[in-house]
Amino acid sequence: MLFKKIGKAGNIALATLMSTALLLSACTSGGGGTPATSEKPADGAAASSGKKEKVDGGEINTAYLADPQGFIRFWATTTTSSEVIELVFSSLYDFNDKQEIVPDLAVGQPEFSQDKMEMTIKIRNDAKFSDGKPVTADDVVFTYNIPINPDYKGPRKGTFEKLAKIEKTDDTTVKFTFREPHAGYIDMLVYNILPQHLLKDVAVKDMEKSNFAKQPIGSGPYKLEEWKQGQYLRFVRNDSYFGGKPAIEKVTAKIVPDANATMAQLQAGEINVVAVPADNLQAIEQYAKTSGKIKLQKGIGTGIYMFAAWNLTNPLFQDKSVRQALTMAMDRQGIVDNIVEGQGKLVHSQTSPSYWSFTDNVPKFPYDPEKAKKILADAGWKDTDGDGILEKNGQKFEFEMQTIQGNKVREKALTVIQQQLRKVGISVQPRIVEGSAFTKNWMGKNFVAIFHAWSISGDPNPQGIWHSTAMETGSNYISYKNPEVDKLIDEDLKTFDMNKRKELLAKIDALIAEDQPYTFLYSPTVTMAYPANLEGFNPNRDALKEVEKWYFTK
Repeated sequence: MLFKKIGKAGNIALATLMSTALLLSACTSGGGGTPATSEKPADGAAASSGKKEKVDGGEINTAYLADPQGFIRFWATTTTSSEVIELVFSSLYDFNDKQEIVPDLAVGQPEFSQDKMEMTIKIRNDAKFSDGKPVTADDVVFTYNIPINPDYKGPRKGTFEKLAKIEKTDDTTVKFTFREPHAGYIDMLVYNILPQHLLKDVAVKDMEKSNFAKQPIGSGPYKLEEWKQGQYLRFVRNDSYFGGKPAIEKVTAKIVPDANATMAQLQAGEINVVAVPADNLQAIEQYAKTSGKIKLQKGIGTGIYMFAAWNLTNPLFQDKSVRQALTMAMDRQGIVDNIVEGQGKLVHSQTSPSYWSFTDNVPKFPYDPEKAKKILADAGWKDTDGDGILEKNGQKFEFEMQTIQGNKVREKALTVIQQQLRKVGISVQPRIVEGSAFTKNWMGKNFVAIFHAWSISGDPNPQGIWHSTAMETGSNYISYKNPEVDKLIDEDLKTFDMNKRKELLAKIDALIAEDQPYTFLYSPTVTMAYPANLEGFNPNRDALKEVEKWYFTK
């Protein structure tokens, strides 16, 4: 998976951007699957009648809750980071809306040796970095040697643990050699290709904090013009982009740490492309109809799932039955219906419904507070002093749950969770944390419980989040360990038969659902707001994906 995915780390991303959450890294799959999207007519703009004249120029203004972490994907794990990296850089491959890899710098699909131990990729010969230097096989080799360098300690290390070496066979061909057949290879292919001529003298251990990470030079459709931390990032189009000069001249991403403030700026015309949170949807729908300035694309499926995560090093959460009771004490469907305005689907394990490997045949723990109380009592949690809070061995069942500042949907959902758990004798203290500090707490395992989201893309193997090795090299921040899950994850990564993989992945999902290391909540759908005269966006893609194909019309 790509966190986006961290770990097997494929690409997982922490989702915190507006209604979609920021991306931490997500998981990707080699099989490809059709996301659960619906292509509904856009609201607030008249239907097209005849051909519209394409405009060269114009500006896209969007907003994020927090700054990106930097422009090197080996260290960046939020959705915001992934989005801005994709503006500035090219990679060997991209994912399409079916989670299939499509060539970017690569030419054609990867070719494998018969024993699957070697993978060869051809790269195009017409790509240049924005400083004019050509992108060559040497840059690809340089880039992929970073995560397999012993000095690399970043969150993607697990993604590349099966990669033994990479070498160029000629100026436009590279060869990957694996330690063993690796079905999750797709997760390796979407990392931004870095310029060797600018970074060759920077030590791997220093690269994350280098000037380049804040002032990047890439070969993507846009160039970073300015980044004022906490205020905005401004990008200008790369006229020499190998995919063709984008029509949109500028992209500005404001840092607005409050979703309501972002919606106010949307209505004021200061922002023109952004995800609309569920609690603002009705007002924005009305604005779209009355102003005619924006149109809405609803029902965009995502690889995101929301969850309440339990730090399993804490004694409160080490009993599986207690974790199951926590889930049964939450009215998750009520949260979807009332907080998210129905824009979501319940999930019961760690695979998003948009995935080809998704199965609903997993243990489920429906809302049943009375049963939750009984399970907790059987586990020794009782209110012996009459204060309404359960205790066991002198310890109260009370804890803090963090969520990110500015995402009002999450803040409201956390309040509902607090109220629901209080009814079964559990005291939750909500804590709203500023975006960058929240991400630092999550990745640093500095939490007891947390309300968050993963955005998954690419291969569905979940090593980066759920394998025990990912406690150190991936995104297993809750310290989950199940030897049978580890075994199945490892077996799946060696399996190239898709039907067999589906069986193995279904077993993994069932075991994780049984363990309830997270309370799995729902997978949201997204509503995006766009300018009424904007064309070219893919109705199955949210945020700034494929912005280089967009254009304004007269």
